[in-house]
Amino acid sequence: MASSIETVQKILQETIAPSVSRIEIELAGVKADIRSLQSEIKRLDDKIDNGLSRLDARMDHLEDKLTTALEIRERLAALEAKVAAH
Repeated sequence: MASSIETVQKILQETIAPSVSRIEIELAGVKADIRSLQSEIKRLDDKIDNGLSRLDARMDHLEDKLTTALEIRERLAALEAKVAAH
């Protein structure tokens, strides 16, 4: 009986153990690839965030310029109306 169990153990070790070893090696590679992808995603997120921050700043600046232009237009229209009235 012990001999049969030892034989089965030996067969399992010879057939399954190498496969498990290969799977563990491949899994380690997959984990490394995932870490690399996570780093790349983080880098891209940071790049996008920086770009959006710059875009927000530009839009704020343009909004200020537009507000100033509208105020100048209103004042000019008021002056033109006064000149036309005299």
